[in-house]
Amino acid sequence: MSEPTQHDLDIDARYACAKNLALEAARLGMDFYRRRETLAVEHKGSDQQDVVSIADKNIEDFIRARLAEQFPQDGFLGEESGSADLKARCVWVIDPIDGTACFVNGLHNWCVSIGLLVDGEPFIGAIADPNHDELFHGCLGRGAYVNQTRLKASAATHVREGLTGAGTFHPRGKEHFIPFLEKLLAEGGMFIRNGSGALMTAYVAAGRLIGYYETELKSWDCLAGLVLVAEAGGLRNDFFRNAGLLRGNPYLVAAPGVYRQLSELIGPSLDA
Repeated sequence: MSEPTQHDLDIDARYACAKNLALEAARLGMDFYRRRETLAVEHKGSDQQDVVSIADKNIEDFIRARLAEQFPQDGFLGEESGSADLKARCVWVIDPIDGTACFVNGLHNWCVSIGLLVDGEPFIGAIADPNHDELFHGCLGRGAYVNQTRLKASAATHVREGLTGAGTFHPRGKEHFIPFLEKLLAEGGMFIRNGSGALMTAYVAAGRLIGYYETELKSWDCLAGLVLVAEAGGLRNDFFRNAGLLRGNPYLVAAPGVYRQLSELIGPSLDA
């Protein structure tokens, strides 16, 4: 498939919009965050750890309205408000607050994630972390950056040489997660979980983490970050198989020197 040209789709405008909109939405998020104790918070289904706040909904509405105004022909997929026009060449995939549980509990591990699929491929990503004044951003073929600093995946060749991000989700439980942690520790590795899939993916692109495994992740948590990982020289599993865009899948991104080792520690469930 040939790469879409700027003339076809005005990639420049979409990239600039993604960066600016992520920063604007993050500032709006900080306004909510400073008064988080007054926010209405709901639980999704029976899982007490999976929460959504009025901030998530308001910020997604803000982002969606801005994108519809600037690029009315584009499709949209958001964590809170669902999908529209997914057959469009350009589809925005949004998480208004990735790390909501951290957000509502006063932990500084949350961000705004705005990604763009072009012809089904991750093409543009912007992840704004207002707590640390960092904007991770990238565009296919143009590199990936944190603010103005170019991102590069870790040069590690063994899991003992750095930290691995890891996470799980209660509906899928501990079936694959605990065995992975046991094997990682047995190899001399160490793990971290910060509560935001988008940030941990960005940290792999930045070389801060050597890899990140999640037993099941949604596309809005990682779409933007996948662009960064690819442009920083990292690797990923086939996340989009079996309708992964809508349903989610097991997820692994890693530095090239440890990807195979991590995938073997996870085992067949990664591609099940």
